[in-house]
Amino acid sequence: MPVAVVTDSSAYLPSTARASMAVVPLTVVINGAEGAEGVDVTPAEVARALSAKRVSVSTSRPSPAAFAAVYRRLLAGGVTGVVSVHLSAALSGTVEAARLAAAEVGPRVAVVDAKSTGMGLGFPALAASAAAAAGEDLDAVTRAATDAVARTSTYFYVDTLEFLRRGGRINAASALLGTALSVKPILHVVDGAVVMRDKVRTASRGVARLVDLAVEAAGNADVDIAVHHLAAPERAERLAATLAERLGSRLHDRYVTEIGAAVAAHVGPGLASVVVHRRP
Repeated sequence: MPVAVVTDSSAYLPSTARASMAVVPLTVVINGAEGAEGVDVTPAEVARALSAKRVSVSTSRPSPAAFAAVYRRLLAGGVTGVVSVHLSAALSGTVEAARLAAAEVGPRVAVVDAKSTGMGLGFPALAASAAAAAGEDLDAVTRAATDAVARTSTYFYVDTLEFLRRGGRINAASALLGTALSVKPILHVVDGAVVMRDKVRTASRGVARLVDLAVEAAGNADVDIAVHHLAAPERAERLAATLAERLGSRLHDRYVTEIGAAVAAHVGPGLASVVVHRRP
């Protein structure tokens, strides 16, 4: 049987793709009440909680035992190996939990750090799934994921850096600078970490700058793109339409989705994000 692919719930894959791989959920905690992302907690609930006063929102990784149970189930079902692709180790302990589980289960499990999240994780997971479906072995499926990581760029705009600061995903000095100057930040995921890329004065300029950065990241390649948002569907649709116009025939697959609860907890309402996957 083919190699199986595992990812986590922060990949925010299209529903048609989720059927081809196992998805291990992260945990979202709202005022002490825990729920599995995509099962018990929705992005809308997180957006409402973040907008309310005196409501705490946090996230936690899946346990190593949760990963080990999935790996063992898949191997017992007859697959030749498992490639497990997860969100950046710089943003979450999920990869560490997966690696601990893989060490326990054995050498037929390979773990890949996608060095991003959202479809920055989703595109490498899809590449692994396509290689597995083509009958490639464990090493080749792993390479397909890692190669896709290198060809994927993630940019995003947020209305405020406060939620990233609270969750420790950006340093306090950068957050304070953004607040003091009343700027709207454009952020970039570099080697798995969130860094400041640009600063703009308005949301509309932020969306326009995302388009420019995405086109620049595409270069001359044929690309797939994903546009994510949180409680900002009109902004996302406008962004996707402009990208389609700018990229023209070089654009192949396009996804527009609301970001899931785990990432929503750290970015806040108003998020707009573009993920560019350059095809080989």
